Amino acid sequence: MTITETTLPVGKLSWYLRQTPQSCEDPPILLLHGIPAHSYTWRKILPELAKAGFGAIAPDWLGFGASAKPDHRDFDYTPQAYLNALTELLTTLDLSYFSLVVQGFLASVGIQYALTHPEAIHRLIILNTPLVKSAKLPWSMGQWTIPLAGEMLTQDPLLIDRTLEKGSGFVINEPDLAQYRQPFLRNSAAGRSLMTATRNLQLTQSLNQIELGLATWTKPTLILWGMADPWLNSDSIENLAQSNANLEFRKLPLAKHYPQEHWFEEINPKIINFLRRQSL
Repeated sequence: MTITETTLPVGKLSWYLRQTPQSCEDPPILLLHGIPAHSYTWRKILPELAKAGFGAIAPDWLGFGASAKPDHRDFDYTPQAYLNALTELLTTLDLSYFSLVVQGFLASVGIQYALTHPEAIHRLIILNTPLVKSAKLPWSMGQWTIPLAGEMLTQDPLLIDRTLEKGSGFVINEPDLAQYRQPFLRNSAAGRSLMTATRNLQLTQSLNQIELGLATWTKPTLILWGMADPWLNSDSIENLAQSNANLEFRKLPLAKHYPQEHWFEEINPKIINFLRRQSL
């Protein structure tokens, strides 16, 4: 099992990627993280995908992890800017047909890509991601958007500890938290990018598009949902899934907003079985 970590230039900016080699005939997998994490959040998922032979790619979004953190004057951190950047990344990777795994705020951009490029998607897997227009940014993240206060809060590396542990509901090991903090310890760019991306999420507009799109989505989709999520309501997601037979809703009873942090032993076989299932 090999996971490589590389930096890939795409246009004027660079993306940091974690990748596993392809050794099966199934389409590769793209995994997109939410805020304030980066691709390290898939550290317990990637090895199992690799063992199953899947080629997998987990990038750090621009502004996060070890990817480029451009000034807001060069990259406006809106969903459309991220959608354009993701399209450029996929073109550079020559990734034209793949399965998509998303989790969290900002990862919804991946769903927007899927809705506008359904021919590129083999199967879609969603873990606790805002999907309906009633979803709101939690206050713990909303504080990052406040003028002056947000600038100070997002320069504190410990916001990672507070956000990820509150969202996941369990203590995260110190070595793992140290990995998440690294971008914020290097310089101030990580905090500025986080603040700008959070301010520019445009949730109402984006989620209206996503909710309408998923209601008529025709590709096989698995929704793995942490039912104890303190930030996203499960009832609205169940109702959405019930409206479309292509959306399969599976409960993770004790998991919260970041289920991949502590429930990977339950998630991994569900993902692999879904990707390998012959009839859906």
